[in-house]
Amino acid sequence: MKKYDIYGIGNALVDTEYEVDDAFISKAGVGKGLMTLIDSDERKRLINLLEIEHEHMAIKQAGGGSAANTIVAAAQLGANSFYSCKVASDETGDFFMSDLKIAGVDTNLDAGREDGITGKCISMVTPDAERTMTTHLGITETLSPNELNREALRNSTYLYIEGYLVTSPTAFAAVQETIEIAKDAGVQVSLTLSDPAMVENFRASFDALAELGIDLIFCNEDEARLWTAASSREDAMARLKTVCGKVVMTCGKEGALVFDGKEETMSVGVPTKAVDTTGAGDIFAGTFLYGLTHGMSFPASADLANRAASLLVTSFGARADQAALRGLL
Repeated sequence: MKKYDIYGIGNALVDTEYEVDDAFISKAGVGKGLMTLIDSDERKRLINLLEIEHEHMAIKQAGGGSAANTIVAAAQLGANSFYSCKVASDETGDFFMSDLKIAGVDTNLDAGREDGITGKCISMVTPDAERTMTTHLGITETLSPNELNREALRNSTYLYIEGYLVTSPTAFAAVQETIEIAKDAGVQVSLTLSDPAMVENFRASFDALAELGIDLIFCNEDEARLWTAASSREDAMARLKTVCGKVVMTCGKEGALVFDGKEETMSVGVPTKAVDTTGAGDIFAGTFLYGLTHGMSFPASADLANRAASLLVTSFGARADQAALRGLL
């Protein structure tokens, strides 16, 4: 029996959320609903625009990073999880490391941290509950094979890879190595496409990972259509089936279309009043993987994941209250 249900690799960020309107998003000069990478000077400019010029105060700060949110969600439900990431030996890094420990996630960070700046993400939420993110990666941009715990990976049931890592050459090298180790150790490899902008700008990198062998792909409908150049949801799913054996495609409030290698089913979404969609895809993946690693079928795992995502979007933040999440079981 494997020690870990899920071994994740991804960025380590601390998220700060603000409530804004569409006019502010336009003034900030970022694509609504997308993730944009920014440098430290651009981050300072945006903070000034938010807090000084427009007097928007942060409504929430929490540990983040897409795959980190996924791994934490699985751990909150009871999965044994490990997360490979990189933070600096600064106050923000202390916050992130403590956050993982409280969630019960094992990590490579106990082995030591370098000097530098821990990554930060500004998440701007508009009245339609859409989130627009700007990310200063900081030290997480240099995530590399040095941050891997190969023994923990070999002793896991699933590997979960954050698609945002394709932006960094060293992180991409680490991802390639994790796939090779997983394949050799009989660990199932799952990959999330993360964001339409990632697919559009790094299509060749995703193609290269697919060639190494992906067992399960997580994506939303927009990402799926972009990667496969498909004109419809059905066409995108058909093409994804040729890339890997199993597919999970979220379709917003409609639910999720899943393929377990044999059957394709639609898990209907749970109606709710959304105030913030930040992290919805992350918690979906985390609860889905919890289901798979605890004896649930693809349809049952998708139903649980839909309910978790529906719960999350009713309040601000990318992570759910643990008691409320466990109440879904």
